[in-house]
Amino acid sequence: MAVLNTNICAATSFLVWTWLDVIFFEKPSVIGAVQGMITGLVCITPAAGWAAIVMGVMSGSVPWFTMMIMDKRWKLLSAVDDTLGVVHTHAVAGFLGGVLTGLFAEPELCALFLPVTNSRGGVYGGSGGMQILKQIVGALFIIICLVLRCIVPLRMPEEQLLIGDDAVHGEEAYALWGDGEKYDVTRHELCSDDTSHAQKYPSSGATQVV
Repeated sequence: MAVLNTNICAATSFLVWTWLDVIFFEKPSVIGAVQGMITGLVCITPAAGWAAIVMGVMSGSVPWFTMMIMDKRWKLLSAVDDTLGVVHTHAVAGFLGGVLTGLFAEPELCALFLPVTNSRGGVYGGSGGMQILKQIVGALFIIICLVLRCIVPLRMPEEQLLIGDDAVHGEEAYALWGDGEKYDVTRHELCSDDTSHAQKYPSSGATQVV
């Protein structure tokens, strides 16, 4: 059931996102279709229950609205350093999935996993409203990242971003050339638009410092 509903939600979210692109921008988008699939998968992760189609509709529309409409009108969102739209496809869709899980959580399935009695989604009445509140409180734990940012930087320095996080950690994401190259302070911190450094530091394999 979890596998089936995961695919149903992703497919529904894909269709809704594409429909919205066609309705408002008069043409579909491959990138938009992929974003729709991602938001569907993110949204259904905590649930994968019977409400997959409903969650797919929500995950294909709410993140679409925040990315395509709000992101251009709300300065707070447009100021976020988020080239790939992760705020919308993961933060918004993940929060949405958590809240909807509190809404649609099936009592018998909850009893299989939770020691707490009478756990149920909001649509089942009773204590269901409390489950939605629990899901919202859980999602607000993202505030921990805001606290950590005051202690440890969460974003890599610019000089390290120039060579990529894989090289900084001594990893190779795509073994095309320069295999095994690691971040070297003596070479990489001097990288700039000034090409004079290229002569000072010779190339490493097929990878040359620019």
